Amino acid sequence: MNINVQKILKIWEGAAAAFPSTSIRAQANNSTAALVPWAFDPLPLGAVKPAGWLQDQLGQMANGLAGHEHDFYRFVANSTWTGNTNESWGEYSELHEGFPYWFNGIVPLAYHLDDPRLKDQVADAVDAVLGLQASDGWLGPETGASRNFWARYPFCLGLIQLVEADPTTYKDRVVTALHRYFELMNSMLLNNGTGYVFQGSVSGEMDQGDFQWGQVRVQDQIISLQWLYENFPLNNSQLLLDNIGMLINSSISFADYWVPGVFITEDLYDVYGTGDGGDLFPYFHGVNVGQGLKQLAVFRRYNHNDSIVDTTRYGVNATFQYHGNSMGSVIGDEREDGLAPYQGAELCTAVETMYSMSYLYQALGENYYADRAELAAFNALPAMLTPDWWARQYMVEENQPWALNTTEMIYWNDNTWSSSFGLEPDYPCCTVNHPQGFPKFVSALFTNAPNGLAHALLSPASVSTTIDSNDVTIVCNTMYPFDNILSYDITAASGFDFYVRVPAWVELGNSSIYISSRSDAASRHIRTRRTSTPLSPDPISGLHKISLPPGISSVTYTLGTSIVPEPRPNNTVAVYYGPLLYALEISFANTSTTPKFFNPMDEFYPAGYAPPQSRDYQYFNTSAWNIAIDPSTLVFHSGLSNSSSSALPDPIFAPAAPPTWITAKGCEIAWGLYQNSIPDIAPALADRECLGNPFIVTLRPIGGQKVHMAELPTIDLSSGKASSRPDLM
Repeated sequence: MNINVQKILKIWEGAAAAFPSTSIRAQANNSTAALVPWAFDPLPLGAVKPAGWLQDQLGQMANGLAGHEHDFYRFVANSTWTGNTNESWGEYSELHEGFPYWFNGIVPLAYHLDDPRLKDQVADAVDAVLGLQASDGWLGPETGASRNFWARYPFCLGLIQLVEADPTTYKDRVVTALHRYFELMNSMLLNNGTGYVFQGSVSGEMDQGDFQWGQVRVQDQIISLQWLYENFPLNNSQLLLDNIGMLINSSISFADYWVPGVFITEDLYDVYGTGDGGDLFPYFHGVNVGQGLKQLAVFRRYNHNDSIVDTTRYGVNATFQYHGNSMGSVIGDEREDGLAPYQGAELCTAVETMYSMSYLYQALGENYYADRAELAAFNALPAMLTPDWWARQYMVEENQPWALNTTEMIYWNDNTWSSSFGLEPDYPCCTVNHPQGFPKFVSALFTNAPNGLAHALLSPASVSTTIDSNDVTIVCNTMYPFDNILSYDITAASGFDFYVRVPAWVELGNSSIYISSRSDAASRHIRTRRTSTPLSPDPISGLHKISLPPGISSVTYTLGTSIVPEPRPNNTVAVYYGPLLYALEISFANTSTTPKFFNPMDEFYPAGYAPPQSRDYQYFNTSAWNIAIDPSTLVFHSGLSNSSSSALPDPIFAPAAPPTWITAKGCEIAWGLYQNSIPDIAPALADRECLGNPFIVTLRPIGGQKVHMAELPTIDLSSGKASSRPDLM
């Protein structure tokens, strides 16, 4: 493959060169003072509230690891951000990113649940960090040449969410602190880009690679700058715009990589072996990619460059086509990989992908991005957490019939415990970063839309807001994605337009919208209107518009679909029903210990360090995993009753808890291991032979299947009967 490395290196030369203030300030001027409007304006934190199974999941998070890190986890409880001085204990990296990652997730979790205990944690964090803000405006523990912007990005994201949720308590303090920090940033950027671009000759400065994190993830800082510019610019409007321009001008931009002939479509092992790709590595790092999927859309709000829409579409599509897993995340065990089902995807990447996809739908309005946000939320994220949210994986494989300390190293740059569950089975970033996943997803469920509101990401929730002086409340009762019926109770002072998103997998002919509206006429008689209309979604956004009168309305939205066996490499299939991925049910046993350190990985934390619920787990399969299926025999099953009052189990993402499953004919086949540790690529189609009689296998939603086989080899079993599966009887 012809990789245009020289082109990319030329683009980067400017970032290592001098940072002349006059030219940078000139380049920083965008074409208009206004930012490009959102396709669908986000609602502030607090407008949307989770319900049903989604509220249960946030409750599990609050009662689990996410809600207790503040109390014991050293990278939060003992972080240098709050004044602690023992850096070797309180920080896992000189980047000091652990505490900011946690803060970015705990804010929306606390306010979605309206949880006083979690709100106290937020208040404690804000008091500590803002109380320690440096006299020159710097936020964080660094001084002098050790300052690096990167870790401030997630912390600022937490701050802006907090002002939206509780402006009375936090607006003045936080807005003042942000302006002081961004004024300092401006002077640092004008001073040869200090804190952002590697200087190369400054004593105490971090390594060049440490600056690349901030340059490739800079969109997350720009989001906060744009928010401040639009909401509380004070007298700093031009300064905020200048900062955005300077950050973009010296960023590591995905616009330079998302180009046919530059973007690498092969498995990187085939291109680089075990090398990191050298100067291209920032584009290959899995979490960089998860965060970076939204990068250019963030830039576009400033630079008004509409070619970015096509570039982003190409980059996102190519990423998932060549490096995406069937669960909706990006495959990358630190470095991006190909599509082999034994290659891992990181938990941080899953939650960053969720955020990027929801952002892209709000910014660009294309239905594909919302579908991908749901795919990652309902599959990639919950598959990597124990049902009680007290233990997590670092890496997940699509074909993972066990989750344990592997015999040999199977990852590019991770340890042998990475796919086990625990407090920190590998790098701690996922322990502190995973709490943002579902809370930010909840924030994006509803958005503003023309003359109304849209249910953009489908899940149980309610929203209360005001649209041009029109007070509107919408309550969505649903078991989606475990059921495809959504019922809405809507109250509005005036008429408005309500939109429901129609995912791309929906079969329009088998779907329907039923509307019942009641309003008080001038004669004080109650008028009732009942209508039923076919779905007619917008071809780009996927939104179907419903014009509702003032008063009380009810909407019943039914989505038709069927089983989709999606082809995957090597004559395998991933089986979907709606947005849920179904994986082979595997019985298992587990063992557990008290938590271990991530490094050294075989040493244990002192007794009593963590709450007793915090355990490290290994899962061992007790049934066969080496099974091929006949896709023509797939049958969908649901245990749901017709009653809308029936409740889902809590926790829902536990083995056999979801009320839907799929059966098929299957049989065991000869299938070897990769590195003597994990199922290898499936044997060639011509080499697949049943080792015994066919039997009926069960596939269940992968979010509840902590051990699973999600990419199943196909085999023709059209002749002969199938018995019950012998190893699960």
